[in-house]
Amino acid sequence: MAMFEKEGRLGYVPTEEHSLYPETDGKPMAASDEHRRVLIGILRGLESFFRDTPDVYVSGDILMYYVQGDPRRVVSPDVLVTFGIGRKARRTYQVWVEGKPPDFVMELSSKTTYQGDLTEKLDLYAELGVSEYFLADIEGLYLPSPLMGFRLVAGQYQAVSPDAAGSIHALSLGLDVHCVDGDLQFYDPVKDEWLQLPEVVAETRAEEATVRAEEATARAEAESLARQEATVRAQAAESLARQEAMARAEAESENARLRAELARLRGTRSNS
Repeated sequence: MAMFEKEGRLGYVPTEEHSLYPETDGKPMAASDEHRRVLIGILRGLESFFRDTPDVYVSGDILMYYVQGDPRRVVSPDVLVTFGIGRKARRTYQVWVEGKPPDFVMELSSKTTYQGDLTEKLDLYAELGVSEYFLADIEGLYLPSPLMGFRLVAGQYQAVSPDAAGSIHALSLGLDVHCVDGDLQFYDPVKDEWLQLPEVVAETRAEEATVRAEEATARAEAESLARQEATVRAQAAESLARQEAMARAEAESENARLRAELARLRGTRSNS
């Protein structure tokens, strides 16, 4: 099995588990500000996309150990996504502990990494069984194309050609990946929308909640006004009915008085 070792990593003596597989190699993250910005945006966007799926683990720049007992067999993917292992925080990713390799890995290639990304890591991720391996060259200087995708078929990676828009569909994620003019973005073809940062999603949800609340308030006010109008109409109808009843009663009383007066007058004439 092809292994990938980083030069200068520990010569080691087995000790406690957390010491045997440290979460850092003691070296600073060798990335430009632009790489760091893009990486953080990808991770936060994917975390937001899978926020309602608790068994999806999204991480990046985490040490991934892939041979139990040998901490020299380690690699640190820029982005990894694994399904079915839960979203708990991890100090390291140990393949034998998780029971599987990541389903998706992406490397942001640079001047110092692109050769290894296209050779050693390509072989390693295929050997480990990573379903999809994507590479992005946001500077457009090092890879044959700004975005490259590989899909595991019968244990070997097959290159996936981009579509007419230059995007590659990541089957494992259910997302389209775009890299145009150094802008790396993920697109959800089901919802027909671009992945957004959590704060943008939160802001959008807050705005939608505000709109729903305003609509609910407007409906409640309209219903209240309708009830008030119905009450006014009922009161008006009741008042009119009372007035009509009073008028009828007065008319009947007057008719009775007139009949009585007429009868009296007739009686007077008869007597005379």
